[in-house]
Amino acid sequence: MRAVKRAFLIAVGSLSLGLGVLGIFLPLLPTTPLLLLAAACYIRSSDKLYHWLITNKRFGPYILNYREGNGIPLKVKVISVSLLWFSMLFTVIFVVPLILVKILLLAVAAYFTRFILKQKTLQEDAMEWRGKVFEE
Repeated sequence: MRAVKRAFLIAVGSLSLGLGVLGIFLPLLPTTPLLLLAAACYIRSSDKLYHWLITNKRFGPYILNYREGNGIPLKVKVISVSLLWFSMLFTVIFVVPLILVKILLLAVAAYFTRFILKQKTLQEDAMEWRGKVFEE
């Protein structure tokens, strides 16, 4: 039974990681929560995968800084909010014909914008320091 649970957690963690990577390019997929879910699954199933994830040059610093409450870099906030609104406005103007769906999409965009902007802003020097730790 333990092997089944371990395999299930690795599968869910890997799926979450894959969706998190897609979330970098698709604004409606929340990248950080999916990466945090992957880390939670990996820490309960595979020390090797968890270690790989948190020491990964691309994902590790974001996961650790978020978990430690250090915040999100300003550059990431600006890109995230910009992509979110660009994609939502494009969808509302050119794709979705129903008014209620348009309102719902704009409400979702407003909610995630508020969520992103409420997060503490990480100073760039903290990111550079964290990056140097991972390079070593």
